[in-house]
Amino acid sequence: MFDVIVGFPRMKVAVATRDDRVAEIRYLPPSAALLAPRNALAERAARQLERYRENPDARFDLPLAIEGTPFQRRLWAALCAIPRGKTLTYGELARALGGEARAVGQACGDNRLPIVIPCHRVVAAKGIGGFAHSTQGYLLEAKRWLLLHECGADAFELTP
Repeated sequence: MFDVIVGFPRMKVAVATRDDRVAEIRYLPPSAALLAPRNALAERAARQLERYRENPDARFDLPLAIEGTPFQRRLWAALCAIPRGKTLTYGELARALGGEARAVGQACGDNRLPIVIPCHRVVAAKGIGGFAHSTQGYLLEAKRWLLLHECGADAFELTP
């Protein structure tokens, strides 16, 4: 199912490739086994994920298979514009895109390329919110780690 699984604090990150593109990135429980890259693109993805794990300013330049509705695609483009160390609320994104906060949350949860398309930077009006259609467990711990990881030397701002 996956072509590589990389170790991260609080989670494992799995990558699936298809037709010379990264088709899916998925967070797995910390107990999941690591998997060595099965192809050249998986190797490239693993190296870029490892660079990000060590340095939140690392950039991704992977060929991506982005599949979604027009609203999802607009939202995912907006997510990529949120700077590292910053967050926006579901409501703020909904107002910017002309949608509803619930639709933003669903589209964030449907993001098949997290980390590269940083849905973890979207939070609830009164807290961290959910993550990957989950409101508890290792996925929320993964979101917390990602947000803290991206603080770096900058002051992290949680909006509101």
